[in-house]
Amino acid sequence: MAGHSRWHNIKNKKAKVDTQRGKIFTKIIKEITVAARLGGGDPEANPRLRMAIERAREVNMPSENIDRAIKRGTGELEGVSYEEVQYEGYGPEGVAIIVETMTDNRNRTTAEIRHIFSKYGGNLGTTGCVSFLFEDKGVISVEKSTISEEEIFEKAIESGAEDVITEDDYYEIRTSLDQLYSVKESLEKSGVKIAKAELTKIPTTTVQINNEESATKLMKLLDALEDNDDVQKVYANFDIPDTMLEKIEG
Repeated sequence: MAGHSRWHNIKNKKAKVDTQRGKIFTKIIKEITVAARLGGGDPEANPRLRMAIERAREVNMPSENIDRAIKRGTGELEGVSYEEVQYEGYGPEGVAIIVETMTDNRNRTTAEIRHIFSKYGGNLGTTGCVSFLFEDKGVISVEKSTISEEEIFEKAIESGAEDVITEDDYYEIRTSLDQLYSVKESLEKSGVKIAKAELTKIPTTTVQINNEESATKLMKLLDALEDNDDVQKVYANFDIPDTMLEKIEG
């Protein structure tokens, strides 16, 4: 999935810009609030909250912002109540797309997501129309410059990982959902420097796109979805040649 991997790299670069704009703060605060509401305010007993707090610290979010978000989630402070809503649909060439959102107004968000799909040649579908094309996994990213391929494979498997995928600049360590945190902690104890750890969706099959017009529309659709304030994560099962993707992204 060369094209899909390059999109991952592009998203990481955009995330740094989003951090400068403070946009990523909003997404993480929502995640912390919902995680605390669903699983309690103790990160030691709430793995989802612990991971959200780690993400917050990675982008240098002030501790008081984190504490307020937790207290809003547990009800100690008044605040906006967010609802998790997942949307599914199709992009150009039939690419399957899943959009995870957190919203305080489902009607508004649904209208906005539907508009974005329509504007860029996609179609918003019904619940379950594409989710069967993805697997829920834990993914841990490790920069290749920090460790050899042989060493990361050995440590990852010993830690309970399912697989290790070698990409351009990093190793992608895949785990089951319930093993993400234990594998991450085990790797860190063995001296591995973790770049990122998250729960994600991995496509089980991909759609090859060789038409530049379709590829351009798809990237504009994915970018627009990512930029929506209510959207937390976007998943898609495309494969675009690296040379074409580089041309599109400029």
